[in-house]
Parts: sequence; structure tokens; C-alpha cells
Amino acid sequence: MFYGYGYYDPTFILLIPAMAFAFYAQTKISSTFNKFLRVRNSNGYTGYEIARRILDANGLYNVPIEQTRGHLTDHYDPRTKVLRLSQEVYNGASLASAGVAAHECGHAIQHSESYAPLTLRNTIAPIASIGSQASWFLIIIALALGMMNLFTLGIYLFSAVVLFQIVTLPVEYNASKRAIIALEDYGLVGSGEVYGAKKVLSAAALTYVAATLTAVLQLLRLLLIRGRRD
Repeated sequence: MFYGYGYYDPTFILLIPAMAFAFYAQTKISSTFNKFLRVRNSNGYTGYEIARRILDANGLYNVPIEQTRGHLTDHYDPRTKVLRLSQEVYNGASLASAGVAAHECGHAIQHSESYAPLTLRNTIAPIASIGSQASWFLIIIALALGMMNLFTLGIYLFSAVVLFQIVTLPVEYNASKRAIIALEDYGLVGSGEVYGAKKVLSAAALTYVAATLTAVLQLLRLLLIRGRRD
């Protein structure tokens, strides 16, 4: 990467492994999800039906399930206590739909139990949101004007993004673990079919690992740049 006139930043090479892994992770989730989207759950339950059964079994009758637009846009909103499923998951009766729907229920259950990593992530989220938007603005301005105190502030703000990504990992893995247990214990997929849901959730987990790796290496890069400027 170049800054200004003729200045080359050799630390950019640190991001290459993360970029390669992120590309692999995105390709993996896309191919795995599409593969198991074509494999029907022999019990015939749609993502909505699976989500409703899991939520109700855990006493979360008051958590509504809404359909949302987009591809892999499924999420649980802790602010409104609403679980939203994309159309292909909401209406689909595939193993991919089962895994994704159960995973989002895992987040709803975490929220109801005040699961510590989720509580921490929700606390950090507003700061991380500000950090992701403001940090690079400050860093670019700092490099252009040579104001390294401003650069340091940008690093502090970006650190909140890194912390958010790190805390996200146990939250996501725990939600997937809860999902698989629910699918098996409640008999929501056919005997021996849970492997498909596991494959989808394992592939999805790689995207969170990739995001964390990218954030950590980016922070390391910024610290190296700051050190060189000193």
C-alpha cells in the first residue's frame, strides 16, 4: 500500500495471509450452505418451524420470528428480542435451513440466560461500531498531516473492533453447539442428518475466525507503523 508520494508501506504484507484465509472462508460457507440447501430434512420442518420449536422448548414464547430479505442475513436482535430468518431459511426445509435457524435460536437462548460473552459483546458493540467508522478516518488524516497523537487515538478506537471480534468467537461457537444439541435432543432432523447442519455451522464459524485474524493483524500492522514513525 502507498501513502502520499512514493511512500510504500511494507507492513501491508501482514494482511496477505488474513485476506487469503478470508477468501477461503467465504468460499467455504457459500459452497457448503448451497450444498446442504439442496438436501431436504427428512422430517420436513422448515427453518421457521424449527426455530419456533426450539424457542418454545426453552420458554421463549415471547420471541417473534420474522422473515428478512437477503442471503445469509439471519440474525437475532437482542435489542428488540426478535429472531429474523432469511427467506430461504425461513421457508426452507433443508439441512442448511435447520442449522442456521437453530444457530440463531442459540443466540436467543444465550440472551435469555445472560450468557457472559454475549453480554460483553453487546456492551462493546456500540464502541466497536464507532471505532470501525472513525478509526481509519483519524489514521488517514494523521498520516497525511503527520499528527501521530491522532494516529494513536485511531489505534485505540480500532482496538475496540479487535476486542469485539475476539469476544465474538466464543459467542458464535457456543450458539452452534447449542444448535446441534437442540436439533438432536428435540428430534428436529432425521436420524443421522445432523451432520449436514454441523458442516454448515462449521463453515460459518470460519468467517468469524477470518474476521478476527484480519482485525488482529491489522492492529499489529498499525502498531508497527506507529513504531516506525517514532
